[in-house]
Amino acid sequence: MRDETSAGRGTFVAESPTAKKALSERQLIWMMALLMALNAFGIDAILPALDNLAGSLGATGNSRQFVVGAYLISAGIGALVPGSFADRYGRRPVLFVGLAVYIALSIACSLVNDFTTLVALRAIQGFGAAAIIALPPAIIRDRVGGDKMARMMSLIFVIFLIVPAIAPTIGQGILELAGNWRWIFAAMAAAGTVMSIWVYTRLPETLDEEDRIPIRIPTIVRNMRHSVTLRETIGYTLGSALVFGGLFGFINSSQQLIGEAFGAGDLFPLIFAMCAGAMSIANWSNSRIVERFGARRVSHAALFVFIGVAGLQLWFAQQPDESLWTFVPLMAANMALLGFIGANFGSIAMEPFKHIAGAASSAQSFLRLTTGAGLGALIGFMYDGTARPLASALLITAVVSLIFVLFSERGELFGAPREQDVEDGAAA
Repeated sequence: MRDETSAGRGTFVAESPTAKKALSERQLIWMMALLMALNAFGIDAILPALDNLAGSLGATGNSRQFVVGAYLISAGIGALVPGSFADRYGRRPVLFVGLAVYIALSIACSLVNDFTTLVALRAIQGFGAAAIIALPPAIIRDRVGGDKMARMMSLIFVIFLIVPAIAPTIGQGILELAGNWRWIFAAMAAAGTVMSIWVYTRLPETLDEEDRIPIRIPTIVRNMRHSVTLRETIGYTLGSALVFGGLFGFINSSQQLIGEAFGAGDLFPLIFAMCAGAMSIANWSNSRIVERFGARRVSHAALFVFIGVAGLQLWFAQQPDESLWTFVPLMAANMALLGFIGANFGSIAMEPFKHIAGAASSAQSFLRLTTGAGLGALIGFMYDGTARPLASALLITAVVSLIFVLFSERGELFGAPREQDVEDGAAA
């Protein structure tokens, strides 16, 4: 249960014998952020080692990107699974299954000697570890909703994005110290183990007993279908999938783009950190303003600016002498704008689904991740030695995202802050 305190900051009280002390809102935010960050670490730490890995396992051309793409796409597909189980058995046990898969498959990846096998293991890892992507929003939604959820999710993303900012540097450091990419996967397993211990000892069960839903296939299907077809939310789910598809495209091709197109491979960890850091700062800024101005006003304004910056990126990419120092500031600017879009779009999409938060989070994560990861893989594979494919994709996905948002909002943008949650007890 939750003990309400002043200024809207609550303490999440332990409901299990393993969680011996009350878990504060701040601790919950850190825990959820670092759980989600395991996935970011699993993706971004390996980026500086892709050349080394490809040479070691005989991968050629752009196929090295499958180490990232396979994980992302499978995580999106796997996100369909944990929510319904978490709505029935609680959040904690399903999280532990996801963490166990993440740890075991990290160890398996560190031992592989064939590139095809590595890609297959990464796909299995992403599928099994989807719980640590899909469940944090459901855990937060168990307790809060509306613009307050947007504030908390923004703070989660501030912490979460520190990891992709520093993960390539950590990966590069491990590669230089150990001389082998395998130790990066060993570090993933170690990080997963530490998080498992923390969750086991500190996280209470957040699902109320009266909100538990029996596992009945028709009910699960109905709940999931409702959470991704409601007009008020579907535009935000698809809209965030599209803009993050452009981000995934950058992640997939970033090592080649920065190292080959701009000849700055040695600066890759620093440049990646600058872009991810801009996104983290934006999420912190969003957490300070979103309850005042509302998730809709902030995210809609950010999307329009994103379209403008993406158009400028495309113009520079068409120039024969585009330099790293025009590409990086614009890319960092658009990643910062995603900080005002992602958490707000996700919170708006979850607003109506307090009583089926697990199923809703799973279904929306599935749609968001599979669409985004699929687009990202396509954008990355279109890399042609220039920034043109990425810049074109950023502009196109942002414009289509705006169309989806207009559909959900029935053509009216910049809506006022919502004072209360929009509750929908469908199929509970």
